[in-house]
Amino acid sequence: MIFTPTEILYILITIVAITYIFSSVIKLPCREFNIKKIDTEQIKFAFIITAPAIILHEMGHKFIAIFMGLEAHYEVWFLGLIIGLILRFLNFGFIFLAPGYVTFSTSSNLEIILIAGAGPFINLILWLIPYFIIKHKKNLTEKTSLLLVYTSEINKWLFIFNMIPIPPLDGSKILWPLFS
Repeated sequence: MIFTPTEILYILITIVAITYIFSSVIKLPCREFNIKKIDTEQIKFAFIITAPAIILHEMGHKFIAIFMGLEAHYEVWFLGLIIGLILRFLNFGFIFLAPGYVTFSTSSNLEIILIAGAGPFINLILWLIPYFIIKHKKNLTEKTSLLLVYTSEINKWLFIFNMIPIPPLDGSKILWPLFS
């Protein structure tokens, strides 16, 4: 089994939380605000952009570890989600979020580097593909253009943030094994 029932639950919790958190930052064009009404289109738009950015990042770690024959599990980091929710409630303009992580069995330094690099590599791809589509494709609708811009920007910042070589970020797991 690729995912345990607990992992599936954790992934769903993560998706719901990050969609809600980023729905305040990712905006559809010209939306009227109505405090009494939940804007389902806005939530769907945020989901389409944020869920792949976070979940594919974490699944990149998991699938590379499994490919290498290691045991790997997705864990939700509830404190990270709570911090994200607090920032959302405080209307913090920009949110860095660490909603979860993948644990994996003991491995070599090379395996650690490859597993740690898989998540940011996914974000790099999800940053550059929309970026080049925006640069080279003309006649995109406003909604499609916004979707591509937000997807590119969120993944750019996730890539940069995760490559910072400070534990527990992926950058530290890539850099430090090179020196040991």
